[in-house]
Amino acid sequence: MASEEAATSPSAADHAREPHVPSKLTPALVLACLGVVYGDIGTSPLYALRESLVHAHEEGLPETSVIGIVSLLFWTVVLIVTVKYVILILRADNNGEGGTLSLVAKAQGALKVGPEARRRRLLLLLGIVGVSLFFGDSMITPAISVLSAVEGLTLVQPAFQPWVVPVTVVIVVALFWVQSGGTARIARLFGPVMLVWFSTMAVLGLTHIADDARILHALNPLRAAGFLTRYGMAALPVLGSVFLAVTGAEALYADMGHFGRSAIRTAWSALVFPALALSYLGQGAMVLAHPETLSNPFFLMAPEWFLVPLVILATAATVIASQAVISGAFSVAAQAVQMGLLPRLHIKYTSDTQAGQIYLPKVNAVLLVGVVALVLAFGSSARLASAYGIAVTGDMVITSVLAVIVFRWSWNWSWPLVALVMVPVLGIELIFFSANLMKLLDGGYIPLIFAAWAIAMMVIWVEGMRRLQDKLATESIAMDLLAGKLSKSPPVIVPGTAVFLTADPMVAPPALLHNLKHNRVLHERNFIVKVESATTPRVPDDARLRLEAIAPGFWRAWLSFGYMEQPNVPRALAEAKREGLKFDIMSTSFFLNRRTLRGGKGTLMPHWMSRIFVRLYRSAAEPTNYYRLPSNRVVELGQQKNI
Repeated sequence: MASEEAATSPSAADHAREPHVPSKLTPALVLACLGVVYGDIGTSPLYALRESLVHAHEEGLPETSVIGIVSLLFWTVVLIVTVKYVILILRADNNGEGGTLSLVAKAQGALKVGPEARRRRLLLLLGIVGVSLFFGDSMITPAISVLSAVEGLTLVQPAFQPWVVPVTVVIVVALFWVQSGGTARIARLFGPVMLVWFSTMAVLGLTHIADDARILHALNPLRAAGFLTRYGMAALPVLGSVFLAVTGAEALYADMGHFGRSAIRTAWSALVFPALALSYLGQGAMVLAHPETLSNPFFLMAPEWFLVPLVILATAATVIASQAVISGAFSVAAQAVQMGLLPRLHIKYTSDTQAGQIYLPKVNAVLLVGVVALVLAFGSSARLASAYGIAVTGDMVITSVLAVIVFRWSWNWSWPLVALVMVPVLGIELIFFSANLMKLLDGGYIPLIFAAWAIAMMVIWVEGMRRLQDKLATESIAMDLLAGKLSKSPPVIVPGTAVFLTADPMVAPPALLHNLKHNRVLHERNFIVKVESATTPRVPDDARLRLEAIAPGFWRAWLSFGYMEQPNVPRALAEAKREGLKFDIMSTSFFLNRRTLRGGKGTLMPHWMSRIFVRLYRSAAEPTNYYRLPSNRVVELGQQKNI
């Protein structure tokens, strides 16, 4: 594996900006948005109220407390989803793109004054924690969603109970198995299915509100506040389950680049929010009138003849919700690689027309193993609900902290205005985070363990690469010095172009030194190339390449790619023709340094850390494929290093 080749840097190429052209708002775009963006939050009514009522019952709260719980559900959705994300966070796009890493990049751009390096590292650490928590959520969502839907069959046939887990595992395995072929064709059905799902939820909820009209008091925010003040600490376990109603809210921001804020806002306002509100109100009214339906209020809203079709529809909706989370995990992992937080991962593009449709085999495998393990270990959505929430609330708190930085330093809001808007939001989220921490011993440790593992891997990778590059710089020869000497007394000159990929273009790449030592030749044109990651999603072609002449026959080249782009080095270097330089791919050789690291034999880092870093280093995908290099034009030269 070549490590000098084009290491990406999150601080590079900040100057590159590409105007984002928002997608035109059409009914088709809004429909597609339903399937991808709202799958997760759209299936929350399956279990959110049920789990909240279960915890209320365990705490000995009266049956009439259902009004306060529904009020909490309703106003939690209003404040966190509508106010925070739909109204505020969707405005904080990074050139049209969203997501935790986009917010990190935007916050980094806003904090360019003062001790920049330290601030960037702190922001990057926040991003690492947020991404890790997102990955934890990506495991739990498919498990709890599919389990909750399949469990609906036990209402039709109680004897089906022993088959819930096996059927769930089969559906999960099939879901992850189809990822390698891409989901473009299946995705066309996502929007219509979710349209039927939200419409069904709304109708079922509407038909039951009349069961007990007192439920309409839940629309009064004072009922939610009164519930909290009246029951105090006893309300915390309930709050942990109430938060299940907003899981998936991060998808609104993460998927903004695909659909634009207008489509996301329209879908939320016109269909998703009304359907969720009616569903929770309907479930609450039914439970008030018929307390025996507390065991599974969502499915018991359906008439007996519609129960089987509803279970089938719910299963389809949960598969779609899971698909959206899995696709999001692929996108986040690819962004993390581009920002230098992870080793290069093999990325397979599953669509000829949509660049965002990708498949990462390693990420898919890790998620599959994790989801199946969770299903087998917990066995029911009720037990798994205890593991849910900590990762989501943690990720939301991080988003809010980053948003404060953007609002203050990028939007130039005054501190009083920032406090007025964000203190209530952060306060609510911290309360929910505290409530979910009560689930820690009941399974909440699961996402935290996985997040801690992911954080450790990313921190070790970032720190290991930094230390490795520092060590290499001290052992290297300055490129300017070497180029000057070679210009004065050149070896044998051969026709063509040589491209040397490196992490530091200021020093001579080992591949260049090895080529001179062993082959004793030099090409007519030599490009010392570094690939950088911009803090923008994409970089326009005219800002892709920056050249600097070193000496006759030598140039430094910086290639900038957005964190949503797959680097294509040959295509980017072709832009050299605009600078009057000849670049013919058929007469170009790409030299890579295949460095082999040996852990525990050097002083670069602690022994345990070096062993992990070496494994991560060796697991990186081949640079030939990652940088789109023509395999028949690549020359690799080996090197060993003790760290």
